[in-house]
Order: sequence, then C-alpha cells, then structure tokens
Amino acid sequence: MRATIAATLGALMVLSATPLLAQETEEAPAAAADSVYSGHGASMFGDLKYGPDFAHFDYVNPDAPKGGEARLAATGTFDNLNPFILKGVSAAGSTLPFDTLTTQSLDEPFSEYGLLAESIEIPEDRSWVAFTLRPEARWHDGTPVTADDVVFTFQTLTTEGHPFYRAYYANVDKVEVVGERKVRFTFKGDVNRELPLIIGQMPVFQKAYFTEHPFAETTLDAPMGSGPYRVESVDPGRSITYRRDPDYWGKDLPVNRGQNNVDLIRFDYYRDATVAIEALKAHEYDFRAENISKEWATAYDVPAVRKGLLLKEMIDNQLPTGMQGFVYNTRREKFSDPRVRHALAYAFDFEWTNQNLFYGQYTRTESYFSNSELASSGLPEGDELALLEPYRDQLPEEVFTTEYHPPSTDGSGNIRDNLRVAAGLLQDAGWEVRDGVLTNTETGQPMVIEFLLVSPAFERIVSPFIRNLERLGVEASIRTVDSSQYQNRLDNFDFDMTVKVWGESLSPGNEQRDFWTSEAAETPGSDNLAGIKNPVVDALVAKVIHAESREALVTATHALDRVLLWGHYVIPHWHIQSFRLIYWDKFGRPENMPPYGLAFPTIWWVDQQKDQAVAQSADAVVAEAGTGDEEPSAETQPAETEPAATDDTASAPAAPDTPAADTAETPAEEGTNYLVIAVVVVAVLILALLLARRRGGKS
Repeated sequence: MRATIAATLGALMVLSATPLLAQETEEAPAAAADSVYSGHGASMFGDLKYGPDFAHFDYVNPDAPKGGEARLAATGTFDNLNPFILKGVSAAGSTLPFDTLTTQSLDEPFSEYGLLAESIEIPEDRSWVAFTLRPEARWHDGTPVTADDVVFTFQTLTTEGHPFYRAYYANVDKVEVVGERKVRFTFKGDVNRELPLIIGQMPVFQKAYFTEHPFAETTLDAPMGSGPYRVESVDPGRSITYRRDPDYWGKDLPVNRGQNNVDLIRFDYYRDATVAIEALKAHEYDFRAENISKEWATAYDVPAVRKGLLLKEMIDNQLPTGMQGFVYNTRREKFSDPRVRHALAYAFDFEWTNQNLFYGQYTRTESYFSNSELASSGLPEGDELALLEPYRDQLPEEVFTTEYHPPSTDGSGNIRDNLRVAAGLLQDAGWEVRDGVLTNTETGQPMVIEFLLVSPAFERIVSPFIRNLERLGVEASIRTVDSSQYQNRLDNFDFDMTVKVWGESLSPGNEQRDFWTSEAAETPGSDNLAGIKNPVVDALVAKVIHAESREALVTATHALDRVLLWGHYVIPHWHIQSFRLIYWDKFGRPENMPPYGLAFPTIWWVDQQKDQAVAQSADAVVAEAGTGDEEPSAETQPAETEPAATDDTASAPAAPDTPAADTAETPAEEGTNYLVIAVVVVAVLILALLLARRRGGKS
C-alpha cells in the first residue's frame, strides 16, 4: 500500500462548527435513529476546519494558472493501468483518472470533504455511513456516476482487488442503494470511528466498463474514469502521459479549486536512480524528490544549480515518518526467536553509516510512528499501562521496565562491545560458532541470510552490515533482482530479510490490520512482511481501530508501538523530516504550503515566464556541465530510492508498494516520506487518491 506522484501515501464528522450528529434522517437504522449527522464533510475527531460554504482550501492558490507540462521520472517498468489489483506493476500516476467519494484536506489531521459525494450521513453510533452522489458527477464518456457504480466498486474491490482492500474494509457488513443517488454502508462488530471516513476514500469504478473488461487482469488500456486527468498516451514500460480534462465535471468544486493546474503530466521510466539523476541534470524531466543522501550531497554541483535554473530546496513537513528498517521474515525458523533478532541488530552500525554514507543527514528511527505524538516514549504509565497490564504475562518484561532504543555505537566503526552482546544473546538462543560459522546447536544448521533488494544503490548500506554479521559467524549475502521478481517474492513472502517501509499517518486505523495482524501474516500480498503472529498485537490493533477519542487512539498506538518495538521484528533505519527537492525553476506554488503534504504537482502550477526562461537557458547550462551530449536511456530496471516522506496523512488504503517518488523506497537508501509528487511509480496513484489521502509517511 503505498507508490509516485504522490504515490503513493485518510475522514468525516463535522459540518461547519456544528458538532457531529445534528439531525435525524428517516433512513437511519432503528438502532441509530436517534441522532444522525448530515453534512458536506466529516472529521475523525472534533470539528471540520472548512464550513459548508467554503470557497477553497487555504493552502491553494485559487487563481493558479492552468497549462504547461510536468515531466517526472519513474524507475523500473510497468505493465498495468489498474493500480487496484495484485497482478502486475502499476504505472506511475495511474490513480489520476479516478475520483473518490471524498477528498482529504492537507491542513487537518484527518478530515474528508465530499468529492463525488455531495453529502455524508453518519449516525451517532457510527454503525453506518451514507453518501449522496452529486447529480453532476460524470464519467469521461459523459454518463452519470451512479449509486450502482459505487456498490459495484465495493464488491469488486473486496473480491477481486488487491488483498489489502479485504482487510481494510473487513468491518463492512453490507452496501446497498437506498435512493436514486444514495448508497449506504452498514458496519458490523464494535464501533470503528475511522470506517465511515475511509469508505469515503474509496475510488469509484464504472460498472458498465468493467462488465465488459476483466477487473483482476493487467491491462494497458485505460479504464473508464471520472477524475481530472485522462491517459493521453502509453509507451509500455517506458513512459505514460496524462492530460488534464478541460471538461472535468468537478473542476469548479471548492475541494478542487486551485488544484490540477498542469495540462500534461508525463512519467518517463529510467533504469535506476543514477540514470534518472543524470536525466534530470540534462533537462530530460523537471522535478525530483531526492531520497538518497549521497546524491543530495554530491550529485548536484552543476552550473544549472549554481545559476539558479535548477533549484535545490528542502521543505520541512509535519508528516509522521513511520518505520523503515531491515525486516526479518519470522516465518523462517532461524528468525523465530526474538533473541536472535535482537542479537543481529547489534551488528548494524547506524552511527558509522550515517557519518560515512549519509553525510550525517539522518536521525535514527526509534518508533513505528516516529515524528508524531503517536510514538511511544519513556515507560508505560496511566491509561497505557492499564491497557497493557492484562497482557503482562504474554509480553517481554522490557515492555514495562525499559525504554526502547535500538543498539547504538560511537560511530568509530569499532563495534566489539556490540558484537560481544550479540554473541551472548545468540548463545542463549541456542547458537554457537563452529569452525567460524554460526550454527544452531540443536539442528546443526548454519545461520545463512540473504538480503533481498531491488535497488543496487542500497547495496552500499547492506555491505558494511554484512561484514559485521560475518564477524558473528553469519553467512550473509545480497540478492538484487528486478522490480517484477522483487514484488513477486515479497507478495509470496519468499525472502530472509529485506528493506521495508511502513508509512504511517496522524490517524492510524484499519490499515494496521494489513501491517501487523496474524491474518495478514498468512495473506499473500499483505504488508505484514515480518510474519507477525502475536495475539497481543492483534488485540492492540483492534484497540487502535476502535478508539472512540483522540486520547484513546494515542494511548492504544503508544501501546502497539511499544509491543512491536520489543518484538524485534525489524532493525530500525533512519528518517528525515524534510522534502529534499531538485527541480527546474518553471513552477509556482502557494505561499502557504500545507503542513501534511507536498502535493506536487496537484497544487503547484507552471509559471509561463519561468518556463520560457528555463527553456531558453537550459541547453546552454547543460552543455556547460558536459552532459548535453548524452541522452539518458529509459531502460527498465528497478531503481533505488530512499524512504521518502509521503503525503498520505490519514489512514487511507496504502497501495501496494512500488517505486515511488517520495515514498520510502521499498529497498531504498534513506528516508523521507511523502506521497505527492510523482517521481517514481504509482505515487500519484494511490497516494493521490487513497494513499495521498492519508498522512503518514515514511522517511
């Protein structure tokens, strides 16, 4: 769940300043008929920032000019224009043609406003949600978007779509048409405050189109959409171009004013990040979110940057950075003992790596919800302690007695003390060194670890780690494969260790099922790569999902975070709290950027005068740099990107991992998390529509 233009990367509750639950409706189920809210949007907790008569979001320029082209880069390849299924590799930006029932604001923690839906109804007990569609909503063929389309979409997503959606919408009992343009989703089980909001993030498909075309098969034919962009052209595996629809039905809605300003959005595919960077400097494309610290520090000392034509800029953000780390596949017997997992973490020298490979740009990650109030700290107390107490006998003692910190060093490269601790833990777990090889004392099997990577650039980070592991007697190696093989192996949990990024939001919810639960551990294609099967984790995920207040959500998330950390399922990496951007100076952007997303190119625009100035000068500065004679090749190979910050700041369906411009590269070097921009593959995609609707990120 998560890709590029902001794919990448989830809310409903209050009307104006009126509290949720203000009026009754005849159609509300009897059990909830006492109080039903109806309005233009809703928030997870508290009131909406924007009232029913708002003109536009505060972070846009409502008078932004339309026109121009944004040329972006992706790495690897693609073979599919349907980003909502498990098969294939989705094209970057492939969610752009699809509208959703609601859209999320980027200056609130978790609020949704009607897009396809003109109104939203939620009863006080949140046992159902109803959406009334806008009468003017139209498909690209001019036919109206109907309630039947919405029902068809839900049924199709949860039966034929990516397995993530089955988990994400698991608490929906039924969906039905209850009026000419009205659809109601009825829920089962305990109260799930998030569910009405994340239902709104659902893309809507045209029933008529998919009645004639198989949904679950890969396709290079553009499916029928209703969104602001249409597929203009496709060069399979090499490039895809989207054109803004001048007749887009929703272009004048308040939620869309000042957005979707660029006429053409083009993604060209490159073999890897190195080739893509050279292409940017050669003016082959326009905008890059840099996720590799070495490149940020060394690759852009060129005339175009020195002369101010190619801008190098860092923009701070308030996005949660989530967790990136080396993940153990605990389905493998050798990793089943947490003492083994803990021990091997002592061989990773972050401090040396940061100083010598990352130019000191990163902060060590110590939480699955880093850079947010959701991160655990200190020792559990108060409500959190009360929540954890019933599980004390099932948890490591350290959960209650020790503040979590990953193993650290002085950065000198001398980690003898760490390796000594690691050796003791391994011995306690039944491993000893025989003839230089770490061996299980019961089975006689050696400790052999293969690191599965998709990006050659990440090899420089894994190699020093491997050298330290070898000092413990571990036989470790790197296997770097192409993007399709990599995704297939992840989907089938066919790996020892890999690099994984779990982007989080300010309002975690249903997606946590797909990340951590026992059911997800056995579901091919899920994000539970670690194979976590822990009843306490399952219970705490339920507490997060069913939290009835912000305070309860924070408490449950602290507890979940703490239990995951002391489970030693990953070796935490690093994060950065800024977007690192390199772009040709042809764009304008709002003065007041949103705190929870970069939203490129959605709220940016092409400045005609700047564009002309760049066009007139680019060839000369490129030639001056000595790169003008080389034409970057758009060969299809996976690229390496570091975890990037994303724009998804709420709990929207995280789309399947794919190389993305600002998502933390699945196996990437560093992290910065943002779901907007489209640099790599499918970020605009599911981040833009879904992912982008949830805050979170990775870094």
